[in-house]
Amino acid sequence: MKWQWKLGKFAGIDVFVHATFFLLIGWIGFTSWIQENSIVAVASGVGFILALFFSVVLHEYGHALTARRYGVKTRDITLYPIGGVARLERIPDVPIQELWISLAGPAVNVVIAGLLFIGLNLASAIAPSTGLTLTAGAFIERLMLTNLLLVAFNLIPAFPMDGGRVLRAVMALRLEYNSATRIAATVGQAVAVVFGIVGIFYNPFLILIAFFVFIGARSEAQMVRMKSAISGVPVRRAMLTEFRALAPNHFLGEVVYQLRPGSQREYPVVDGGRVVGMLKRSAISNALQTHGGLMTVGDVMSRTFETIDAHDMLDKAFARLQAGPYSSLPVLQFGELVGLLTTDSLSEFVRIQSMLSGRRSFVRS
Repeated sequence: MKWQWKLGKFAGIDVFVHATFFLLIGWIGFTSWIQENSIVAVASGVGFILALFFSVVLHEYGHALTARRYGVKTRDITLYPIGGVARLERIPDVPIQELWISLAGPAVNVVIAGLLFIGLNLASAIAPSTGLTLTAGAFIERLMLTNLLLVAFNLIPAFPMDGGRVLRAVMALRLEYNSATRIAATVGQAVAVVFGIVGIFYNPFLILIAFFVFIGARSEAQMVRMKSAISGVPVRRAMLTEFRALAPNHFLGEVVYQLRPGSQREYPVVDGGRVVGMLKRSAISNALQTHGGLMTVGDVMSRTFETIDAHDMLDKAFARLQAGPYSSLPVLQFGELVGLLTTDSLSEFVRIQSMLSGRRSFVRS
């Protein structure tokens, strides 16, 4: 993955840090130095941010491990300057499961704050709260306060925060899922507008949060609309029938001249009528730069890939596209390659379906 690095794998889940996270660390170190001109202040400021983001990682593991209990896998967890993201393979279809998964993250922060409070009490180290802020006060007390603020912030009823998913899950207990998502997305965008207005007058950082929330709410609504549009539709209706396949014995030096510019970024590799691999256009370029054109397609292709049957439903294919490393799925019928389903062809199918639905509504009216 570009611009992010793997920190490790814990409980079977990869944890990454995005490059922009280090900008935050640098900014905290710089401002700490400017304010106090002390290495101790820099170490304290950076140490506090690292401790805070350790709490964020635990928050995301709350989501991930609760999701695992319901049979939902987590692809990875990534740290960004504005927080962490646990990428679940799918959102549970049962609203009560989404509710518990969404609440699990903030619950972890409540537990952390509670343990810190108990520890401070046992050590008789609790100071008066009047002078306690995010930037002033004892390290542990500030960390306890920040965890409580994380709970409050994440429970704001706006996608992609936990509160938006809690709101949708609660409404979905009584409403149709699409309607619940639409209402929750509208509430989220309204919250984003309020954040943006307040940010203009008081804190520019709120403008960044407003943008993040607004885009997240819109993306969630679009995702659910897509899933609704493709439900019950067979793969063959959205697959590409005009595409290029490669043979494993072709030399890359020959192949590169045969690949036409276009939207196809991944190629099924076929041997004797059977799909034996997948090859990305980027992998071809990398291999040519590293080893030259004498390597074959079979040397470079990936043998780890998924296929889909032409009669399978698009929602199943969509879940596989989301979970897998490729944006294309070879489509088989009786074991023979008959098409290629890509994220682009799926999006185009949904767009056309949306246009046709709108046209039918206009004609009826």
